[in-house]
Amino acid sequence: MSTQDSVHIYTAGFSFHHKPFYMSEMDGVKNYLMRLQTDGRCRALVDGELVPVESGDLLIYSPDEPYELLIGEEPNAQGELTVESGDYHIFFGGEWIDQWWAKQKRPTRIRVPLNESLLSLFRQIVLEQRRMSNPYPEISGYYMRILCLETDRLLGEHPSTTPRTYLAYRMKHFIEEHASLSFKLEDVASHVGISVSRAVHLFKEAFGTSIMQYTLDVRLEMARERIVFSPMSLEDIAETSGFGSYTYFHR
Repeated sequence: MSTQDSVHIYTAGFSFHHKPFYMSEMDGVKNYLMRLQTDGRCRALVDGELVPVESGDLLIYSPDEPYELLIGEEPNAQGELTVESGDYHIFFGGEWIDQWWAKQKRPTRIRVPLNESLLSLFRQIVLEQRRMSNPYPEISGYYMRILCLETDRLLGEHPSTTPRTYLAYRMKHFIEEHASLSFKLEDVASHVGISVSRAVHLFKEAFGTSIMQYTLDVRLEMARERIVFSPMSLEDIAETSGFGSYTYFHR
């Protein structure tokens, strides 16, 4: 890998705090920092203010940006004050990262869906960094590239961070991840903690189509790919693409 293509991961890990914690780097974190809040709440410096950070908040800092993190008592889902905060964090850098960062302006805080595809990228990077003997250190660099590009894709798909659009995109990602399985409208709504009627309204408002129609479109695309690229029978394709029966799939 040439110097121009280099990606370095200096530290990567997962933390869960049940006790107060404070960190301050007002002169900058020296490297790029990506921090994904997975559980509970904390406070971090965003645009010069110490603001609440919740599950699904992705924080990205460049080397010269001041950084401040405060983990203390915050209200939980029951309204009780408690210290509870979980996050993935990666300190990284390199020529490729500099070029990626310079391509566009990104907000310090981005709302992202906590789906398995995103969490698995953070998890894989952490696991690669923990390997005691790793003859292929560049693997974690490639994972980091994918994570950076995935972040840009999420930002491009829904630049608005309002609660309404965030819920709609969480439902969309749920459908995409579970399309091969059988689920109901109630399951989609329950995933984001709202009623079915509200889920139907928000999804239609955000994407101009219904939840069930979008589910059907995703399943048909899965089936089309398997017809073209796999030796599976049509009956097996129907079953593995989320259709309840071959008759329904054929129709």
